[in-house]
Amino acid sequence: MGPRTRQQPLEHRLLLTATLCLLAGGAVMVYSASSARTLLEGHGDGTAYLVKYLMYGAVGLGVMHLLARHDLARVRRYTPMLLVAAFVMLLLVLVPGIGVRVNGARRWLGAGPLQFQAAEVMKLALVLHASAVLSGARRGAPTLRRVARPIFLPGGCAVLLIAAQPDLGTALVICFTLAALLVAAGLPMRQLGLVAATGALFVLLFALFEPYRRARLTAFLNPWADAGGSGFQSVQGQIAIGSGGLFGLGLGESVQKIFYLPEAHTDFILAVIGEELGIVGICGLLSLYGMIGYAGLRTAKAAKGAYAKLLATGLTSLILSQALLNIYTVLGLAPLTGVPLPFISSGSTSLIVLLACMGLLLNVAQGGSAQLRPLRSDPKARRDRVADRNRRRRDGRARDPGDRGRRRAAG
Repeated sequence: MGPRTRQQPLEHRLLLTATLCLLAGGAVMVYSASSARTLLEGHGDGTAYLVKYLMYGAVGLGVMHLLARHDLARVRRYTPMLLVAAFVMLLLVLVPGIGVRVNGARRWLGAGPLQFQAAEVMKLALVLHASAVLSGARRGAPTLRRVARPIFLPGGCAVLLIAAQPDLGTALVICFTLAALLVAAGLPMRQLGLVAATGALFVLLFALFEPYRRARLTAFLNPWADAGGSGFQSVQGQIAIGSGGLFGLGLGESVQKIFYLPEAHTDFILAVIGEELGIVGICGLLSLYGMIGYAGLRTAKAAKGAYAKLLATGLTSLILSQALLNIYTVLGLAPLTGVPLPFISSGSTSLIVLLACMGLLLNVAQGGSAQLRPLRSDPKARRDRVADRNRRRRDGRARDPGDRGRRRAAG
């Protein structure tokens, strides 16, 4: 018999199991949510979105496998390049003729079926950047002054560029993720609350100054007041979940997904799950996300080194923040944001980036770490190192072996 294969930690097995279950469920629900409508519209045999999901899912699984086995130190080394590339792509998205406009929003780059969202790449780049900065900072809890330039400046610029596309949902996911990272790093809650209050004020003003965002905010407060207009999507989602009841109408039996529920295979796929599989199906989905949250936080607690701990925290927060924002939106507890449901919704860039996040999380779960040099060393420690180096230089001359004996005899 050959040598026994080392068993992966419990956290690694939980993360991998939850991810594969979500992907399998996502393939089934994407086909269920899109096949009937595409057939009735005469767009092929109804498998177009399923094939797209499987293709991008296969690419994402390859990226996940690669990052799960890669050295985290190398990932950290290439983080500045990824961050710069993400900013360049965000700027290109806003350039007329380069950025692709769909449904009034300019969020994509590329041509034809090969399109991707730069904002999705930025989410991962900011998590990697913030984890490296916070773990490499000098000792002591971070303060608002210390993190303003290295974290708030690039994070704020990224949020503004993404909100200008407009894509307020992704901007909110980035804000929630960075806030979780700062809490894990030890930023005082009073200072974080001040930043959050300021950011919430800007978001409110940003939403009120644009007519369609103002309509979305109004529809969130009372969607039934304009059920045929601005509140149509929210109302249809609530009808779908209400129609499913406890056990649902059965797989493939949804009525709302056919011409009633816009974006049934992407943003509102949870409503289709609720109608076809009922509250039981939604609870099963929530339990899988709960498994990711539990295993991700256990991974962060057991990780080796500050960088690995913060990276696991940031990646777990990113996945859960996006999932909760989508769930709250479909349930009518948050305004419409256009954020896809992680690992379930049909999407190209989002699916690949989330699987890349899971690959890094699996890397940390199986013991990956990266020893980082402090970005700013402690002044006292630096003075001690200089004094020690000078002392070694003074004492570096060769000594006579008999000096010690003569000094003892003289004493």
